[in-house]
Amino acid sequence: QVQLIESGGGLVQAGGSLRLSCLASGGTFSSYAMGWFRQGPGKNREFVAAISWYGGSADYTDSVKGRFIISRDNDKNTVYLQMNILQPEDTAVYYCAAKRSLVARSPGTYDYWGQGTQVTVSS
Repeated sequence: QVQLIESGGGLVQAGGSLRLSCLASGGTFSSYAMGWFRQGPGKNREFVAAISWYGGSADYTDSVKGRFIISRDNDKNTVYLQMNILQPEDTAVYYCAAKRSLVARSPGTYDYWGQGTQVTVSS
């Protein structure tokens, strides 16, 4: 069983930056692809970014390309999401998730989820 704990959320003004972290425990972190998802008020959970188990492959939803960067440190069992040029529409609860095998965009393919961290971007 893998446990995931997100941190780094908060309140930031539009144009600002935040870095989210997700610490994994209870499994072999380096064997999992990792993803970040978000759920805004009244919205479904949506894919943000994902990274392969070795960090060599990453995928982003179009709305964050060029602004967000996903990375991982397998020695620290941690995946990161650097978020730059934040906009009010980025306001959401951000979740990290883990899955075996390849990166994917569908939330249903992920095996483990964290509890989420709130990101609020003011205009």
